[in-house]
Amino acid sequence: MPTLDADVIVVGAGLAGLVAAAELADAGKRVLLLDQEGEQNLGGQAYWSFGGLFFVDSPEQRRLGIKDSLELARRDWETAAAFDRPEDHWPRKWAEAYLEFAAGEKHEWLHKQGMRWFPAVGWAERGGAGAGLPGNSVPRFHVTWGTGPGVIEPFERRVRHHHQIGWIHFHFRHRVRGLSMTDGAVTGVYGDVLEPSNVARGESSSRVVVGDFDLNASAVLVTSGGIGGNHELVRRYWPTERLGPTPDFMISGVPKHVDGLLQQQLAAQGAHLINPDRMWHYTEGLRNWNPIWPMHAIRVLPGPSSLWLDPSGKRLPFPHIPGASTYDTLKHITTHRYPYTWFLLNRAIIKREFALSGSEQNLDLTNRDLKLLAGRVGKGVPPSTQAFMDHGADFVVRDNLRDLVRGMNELIGNDLVNYATVEREVLDRDLQVRNVAGKDAQLAIVRGARTILSEKLIRVAKPAPILDPADGPLIAVKLNILTRKSLGGLETDLQGHVQGQDGQPIPGLYAAGEVAGFGGGGYHGYRALEGTFLGGCIFSGRTAGRAIARELA
Repeated sequence: MPTLDADVIVVGAGLAGLVAAAELADAGKRVLLLDQEGEQNLGGQAYWSFGGLFFVDSPEQRRLGIKDSLELARRDWETAAAFDRPEDHWPRKWAEAYLEFAAGEKHEWLHKQGMRWFPAVGWAERGGAGAGLPGNSVPRFHVTWGTGPGVIEPFERRVRHHHQIGWIHFHFRHRVRGLSMTDGAVTGVYGDVLEPSNVARGESSSRVVVGDFDLNASAVLVTSGGIGGNHELVRRYWPTERLGPTPDFMISGVPKHVDGLLQQQLAAQGAHLINPDRMWHYTEGLRNWNPIWPMHAIRVLPGPSSLWLDPSGKRLPFPHIPGASTYDTLKHITTHRYPYTWFLLNRAIIKREFALSGSEQNLDLTNRDLKLLAGRVGKGVPPSTQAFMDHGADFVVRDNLRDLVRGMNELIGNDLVNYATVEREVLDRDLQVRNVAGKDAQLAIVRGARTILSEKLIRVAKPAPILDPADGPLIAVKLNILTRKSLGGLETDLQGHVQGQDGQPIPGLYAAGEVAGFGGGGYHGYRALEGTFLGGCIFSGRTAGRAIARELA
């Protein structure tokens, strides 16, 4: 047996890795924390997130009069996940365990570590097609005070404390190329030492190799993330039988180093990779006017009021409305081979309903700035949204509908958007807002959402004619497919043991976070209910860290 460099090697210093390393060190285990990027990227993709967390029957929900329960959340998860494969055995068990965590100790455990949440609970993936079909029945998206950095903060604090007293050692710019194995058991990792890099967080770093390493431990926990920054892998696993041909044009919601290469290497060494065709890519991607990484995309978290149009200007059929069911609308768009779609709205709607995902797009929440936050209830469009209206390549802003349609065609470079079609769609919709009832199903969802106080006050615009000059100008937004999350991953049992292709656990090897499909190899199934990515990293990282500590006791 080679000399041990630590009790446990954690590969990947994102959220799942930080949580696991903190739990391991708390249990008195010596940890090496490796990452191919520099220390400036500590926290990984969670840093860039909106900080949304999925809770069930939380204090925030109860204060708003939202009635939630584990039974309701379990049914929503079942309808969204639609588990239908033999290999969904462990994903199902992880889903049930996570739901119990989200409805149980999750809120109190995070609160005790200093985490706080914005009092207005968001309603992402609100569904709308029917009670037994996908979507959250109630708002469950709790935005963390401090957004993504606020989610990372308590775990980074714990990890840095353990680093200072010697329980955790950092090895940044260490790119793992494979597992060291002895008699079928994992005994360590080996790879390349990359030259130091001082590029800003998220920017593409050098891949110049200046050395190599070979490190040994009693256990290896892989938390290396997904494949969203590697379009080659996205295209390889794209499920054409379900979603049609891979889009010719996609933009990236994650940096280039989110490449999935270590996951591929582990599969080549015998780990069981399941459900790689299950992915979570967004339909509302904007090209960032101020990019950090290649093809940098920003996702709109839309309220339900914008008209969603196909490339010709025809309204997408119900239930494909903003914020309803990402997977199902993606399927509609890609199987129809639409290269892009459009939102059509006005100033009143964009002011209230365009939340831009990302810590850097929400500086009031990220910086915990109450003065800036108060501006959200003012009359103006939020500054980050206004910047996209002024500079974004996907925005057209005009004073009247005919000029708007002309601008849409000029942006694309053709005359595919038909003015008469768009005019009819808008007028038909506007005629339905004159009464509190009507036959427009999208407006019914808007009105229903506004019965919840937080939706009415800050999230969903009051139904009104889009063409009302008082609410102008008119806005069209070109929406692109944005690559983001892997829903499949390395198969793991409920302790985080990676399963081999022979159906048996690989001794000494564990996985957590997105590389493990956030638990089990795909605990979301086909669809995510949102707020479950960060939560999945936290839960699976905690679970694996504690399990390893017990087994090494």
